[in-house]
Amino acid sequence: MASEIHMTGPMCLIENANGQLMANPEALKILSAITQPVVVVAIVGLYRTGKSYLMNKLAGKKKGFSLGSTVQSHTKGIWMWCVPHPKKRDHILVLLDTEGLGDVEKGDNQNDSWIFALAVLLSSTLVYNSIGTINQQAMDQLYYVTELTHRIRSKSSPDENENEDSADFVSFFPDFVWTLRDFSLDLEADGQPLTPDEYLTYSLKLKKGTSQKDKTFNLPRLCIRKFFPKKKCFVFDRPVHRTKLAQLEKLQDEELDPEFVQQVADFCSYIFSNSKTKTLTGGIKVNGPRLESLVLTYVNAISSGDLPCMENAVLALAQIENSAAVQKAIAHYEQQMGQKVQLPTETLQELLDLHRDSERQAIEVFIRSSFNDVDHLFQKELGAQLEKKRDDFCKQNQEASSDRCSGLLQVIFSPLEEEVKAGIYSKPGGYRLFVQKLQDLKKKYYEEPRKGIQAEEILQTYLKSKESVTDAILQTDQTLTEKEKEIEVERVKAESAQASAKMLQEMQRKNEQIMEQKERSYQEHLKQLTEKMESDRAQLLKEQERTLALKLQEQERLLKEGFQEESRIMKNEIQDLQTKMRRRRTCTIS
Repeated sequence: MASEIHMTGPMCLIENANGQLMANPEALKILSAITQPVVVVAIVGLYRTGKSYLMNKLAGKKKGFSLGSTVQSHTKGIWMWCVPHPKKRDHILVLLDTEGLGDVEKGDNQNDSWIFALAVLLSSTLVYNSIGTINQQAMDQLYYVTELTHRIRSKSSPDENENEDSADFVSFFPDFVWTLRDFSLDLEADGQPLTPDEYLTYSLKLKKGTSQKDKTFNLPRLCIRKFFPKKKCFVFDRPVHRTKLAQLEKLQDEELDPEFVQQVADFCSYIFSNSKTKTLTGGIKVNGPRLESLVLTYVNAISSGDLPCMENAVLALAQIENSAAVQKAIAHYEQQMGQKVQLPTETLQELLDLHRDSERQAIEVFIRSSFNDVDHLFQKELGAQLEKKRDDFCKQNQEASSDRCSGLLQVIFSPLEEEVKAGIYSKPGGYRLFVQKLQDLKKKYYEEPRKGIQAEEILQTYLKSKESVTDAILQTDQTLTEKEKEIEVERVKAESAQASAKMLQEMQRKNEQIMEQKERSYQEHLKQLTEKMESDRAQLLKEQERTLALKLQEQERLLKEGFQEESRIMKNEIQDLQTKMRRRRTCTIS
């Protein structure tokens, strides 16, 4: 059942107090209740550039995120507003408004870099908002994007190079949207009209040269091109005269510039239609609790002085969810067995068949709910718990059978015991009457249904306990000769020995059935694990193929622009990625 979202306005998700970042428990509580997949749109940019206005429009409200009307940055930390997605059914749109970058009151940009990095890590679409044109000043203000390789790790391995392969970032970085506010120039280059997207592409062209100035010019452009392969640009006219900007959230659309109103509508429509569900490596769709876990993992890493690491975040999330997946699978098993099993079962195989069917379903539940189960530790844990559950059911089945059979023996044989006490069989010919009555009662016992697997053992134990009574009746029967008595004693011994041998065979058969069931369980786990791993491998290959196609396109652009060295670096990254893909295609399940 989909969770209901009742956020009447935004709430601080990550507090920024005196340069320290902390996750807000109340906001995390809201995320933890969201069961639907989330589309996360974060906006970043210099303070006082109108970020909050766009986010309010995406929320479908005139007010919400603080617009502010002074030179001070109003939003501190990262604020969150969760609303039902207007176009994706059963999805939640999570809007993240970040504090303005470059606030002179903060004194340094260290904190800004972390805010920018968190916006990148948490979002599926990153909106960069700036004023005016894309000139060198605008690029210099995007200094934060050049810091990403020093602020974010994709892998936790200590032997990774300081600057990681851009392919590692492309796989989980968000789409990039540049919004240009108060844009007043004509969109053209070399006398040719340009679309906003073409203008962005034109603005990201590199400058040939090897000087430090050239490198400074190219670095942010290279980072955007390599890390954010999917890019979009929107330009916005000034909404109203500068003197009325302070009242922007109070103005009706009719009081705003018609071009601006349409541009905002186009922007919102694009975000609603094109922003993807937040997805982790391996195609894992993020919902509220998963986003909550990512927030905690990243903020805790920053607070402890570590770099936020995508791999560690996924592992932390997997630990939580795989543990829950084991419990969910066990609960499903218990529910199924509770509905199907009536103890005692007539045979052990009947119980094992019910177990096997419930176990198969439980493994399916686990496979659907789990991900990134490194070394299959959680599936092994599930297997161990299911084996224990099976053994517990076998024990309960045995006890239920013993209780049922003991009760039956009490009912069926108590009249015979009363007759023995009354001395009815302590007379000439009494032994044959006793034996006949014993056989009749044994037949009646055998005819009773649902005695279970202990039927023979409980009966033989009972008969053995009455051997002294049987022997006493035999010895006092004066109609039998000594020879007949000896023959009868041997017959009873032989019958008892035969029954013991039969029980031993049955015990061995039960052990064989248990061992066969263990092998079937192992094969079922292996079968479903293999299918899961093949599916995961196909998903990862699909992601890598997408990354490869994007890198090939970028390499081709670099070649066309005449940047041989950058193209060579990109070619090496492509070859490394192709090697990983070949290994993944040829790897086998072990």
